[in-house]
Amino acid sequence: MGARSRRSTGNLPAELTSFVGRRPELGEVKRLLSAARLVTLTGAGGVGKTRLALRVAAGVRRAFPDGVWLAGLADLGDPRLVPNTVATAFGLRGTSDQAAGLAEYLEDKQLLLVLDNCEHVADECAMLVAKLLAGSAGLRVLATSRHTLHVEGEHILHVEPLPVPPAEDTGAGPAEAVTLFAERAAAVSPGFELTPGNRAAVSRICRRLEGIPLAIELAAVRVRVLSVDQVLERLDDRLGLLTSGPLAPQPRRRTLEAAIGWSFELCTPAEQRLWAQASVFPGGFDLDAAEQVCAPGETGSTLDVVAGLVDKSVLSRRNGTFGRHAWYRMLETVREYGGARLAAEGGEAGVRARQAGYYADLARRYRAEGFGPRQSEWLGRLRREHANLRSVLEHCLSGPGAGRALDIAASLWNFWYGGGLVPEGCGYLRRGLELCGERTPVRARGLYAMAFLAIQTGAPHAELLAELAELAEELDDERLRAGHAECAGMATFFAGDLTGGAALLERALAGYRTAGDALLVFDTLILLAAARFFLGDPRGAAAAEEALALADRHGARWSRGYALWAVAIHRWRAGETRAAARLLHEAIALRLTDRTLLAFLVEALAWCHSAEGAHDRAARLLGGAGAVWRLSGARVGEMSPYQGVDEQCAAQARKALGNEAFEAAFAEAAGSGLDEVVRCALGERPPAEAAGKAAGKAAAEPGGLTRRQREIAGLVARGMSNKEIAAALVLSGRTVEGHVENILVKLGLTSRTQVASWLAGPPPA
Repeated sequence: MGARSRRSTGNLPAELTSFVGRRPELGEVKRLLSAARLVTLTGAGGVGKTRLALRVAAGVRRAFPDGVWLAGLADLGDPRLVPNTVATAFGLRGTSDQAAGLAEYLEDKQLLLVLDNCEHVADECAMLVAKLLAGSAGLRVLATSRHTLHVEGEHILHVEPLPVPPAEDTGAGPAEAVTLFAERAAAVSPGFELTPGNRAAVSRICRRLEGIPLAIELAAVRVRVLSVDQVLERLDDRLGLLTSGPLAPQPRRRTLEAAIGWSFELCTPAEQRLWAQASVFPGGFDLDAAEQVCAPGETGSTLDVVAGLVDKSVLSRRNGTFGRHAWYRMLETVREYGGARLAAEGGEAGVRARQAGYYADLARRYRAEGFGPRQSEWLGRLRREHANLRSVLEHCLSGPGAGRALDIAASLWNFWYGGGLVPEGCGYLRRGLELCGERTPVRARGLYAMAFLAIQTGAPHAELLAELAELAEELDDERLRAGHAECAGMATFFAGDLTGGAALLERALAGYRTAGDALLVFDTLILLAAARFFLGDPRGAAAAEEALALADRHGARWSRGYALWAVAIHRWRAGETRAAARLLHEAIALRLTDRTLLAFLVEALAWCHSAEGAHDRAARLLGGAGAVWRLSGARVGEMSPYQGVDEQCAAQARKALGNEAFEAAFAEAAGSGLDEVVRCALGERPPAEAAGKAAGKAAAEPGGLTRRQREIAGLVARGMSNKEIAAALVLSGRTVEGHVENILVKLGLTSRTQVASWLAGPPPA
């Protein structure tokens, strides 16, 4: 793979609205991050901790070669899933000890991890952060929480509300709170601007809301239908009612609640009802979910109600899975308010029951349609629904709905596998099996799902298989008999008994054909092709070809990656190494998210290059495959007979290259990230042209400034105001303001006066 150019950008979301103010805080957080390995931003809900953290993270991205990564915890109900959620943010597959797997992965990384909304899982966050920081010298953590994490070495910055204008007019420019109000009002009411006629009312609104950004944004959106004076009048009435009396322990919290409550009261009864009921969706929802869970029998009007809540900024709209459906979310504080109203007004049990039914149906539809042309779309949808699935499963498992939880978790067995969520899926299945002792088809499907996942990760599975065999006979179910044979054959095969494993898999295949289950026929064909490959049985090639034809016939893109692998290894066995390599390249180029599949593909590509005498490349691919196996969490790669072929390939490379050269090539690749492994496997180079251009710009424009930004920086250094710069360069005032903000962020400065000093001296390294 050449020199270690492993720069990664991470997973920060794009900003959808402008960022206002906070220059002192931006500079201070950057200063703290340069000196401390854990910085926690604390403050009340709605004060802007998340936006500040994301802006800082984006500004320091270039300092972290392995990227800046966001793990959002607001949707998390079970504290035990904190390590898994963080691992998922990195694209890692779950393991039985996710914290240990994370520590190993981060050991040699230089990256920034942003943990957002830690307060409700603070103890688990603290334990995980302490472990990760101890194991990785290059890791920095930026956390947001309503209170501190109490981890040794933690540096804390309390985020205050935005500055508000004083009661008396001093003639100074608008305070940051006023600027925020004006920008958000202009977004919903084009043409809105601060004038001498409305400035006083806007200033009073911001003072009444104590500079809390969320409260200001909720008020500003009312300018769409109300004048500023009307907003102020109604806001005064609401705040006076809710904040009068003895001073509350958390006055700003009460102000925010009052502002949200005022927004709630201005909604129509239908909007209020949907706001409260939609609070059961921590991950957001689409129109179909709103109609079935929140407004059953009112499908004709639900769209109008949702549109009204979007107009009022209660809901934010995003593109749905692959752009097919709109997706709606609430800010966490707004959702909390809705949840409190739902609990207070009653009816929560009915909403939760409808929600559980909705996701049980969704899981069954996934199982029925998941092997087809919508396979990739379904996987994307389930990832987006992940927080909602967690919420539903936890609710069902904590009440009388354990059977429904087991039904859902069992239907999603290959989502847990392919999505890197094996420990989480096993946890739900285990709890469901413990709570649902009745010997029913649902329990049998849960046993199959649990056994499949356990075998793939090397976990104990003998008792699961024994009960599954008994239950299949009690229920006289051919599909369950085939499921037992498949899992038993897989376990036998992975344990090294190829003949016994193949015999069981043949029995499973016959049973699935009889049952007419295309997905499980496909899965068993892949396993049978692998077992026969190691047996040297030419019938394995026919099984692989049949699996590929089946995937193509059903349009199942994810499954096709496994079929290409199966066909390729048989071509390799037949001496058609170049044809095998082409098939493997085709599968790798799909860039699927299944880490186990990628490990299989890269491993087999190493075998191909070894057969062609390209031993240096084979060594690198073996190292890369090892890296992906670690990320996948699956243990198949450590089991006989795959390991035997790897060792033979490695021995040939070691003999050809010598121990030192082999170890160097292997070790370099073994420390790679997924993108590097894929590029190496496909023979791609890093985007050198783009990197060269970027390097040229950086050399020509110190500090990473663009030519336009450097031109504006020169005018700032001369003492010109934004208005004067806009006039001189024929730009809008807002454009100049954005350039100045970016200049300060890129240079790590906190005031305009520092720009002149920076220009006068050598650029920072």
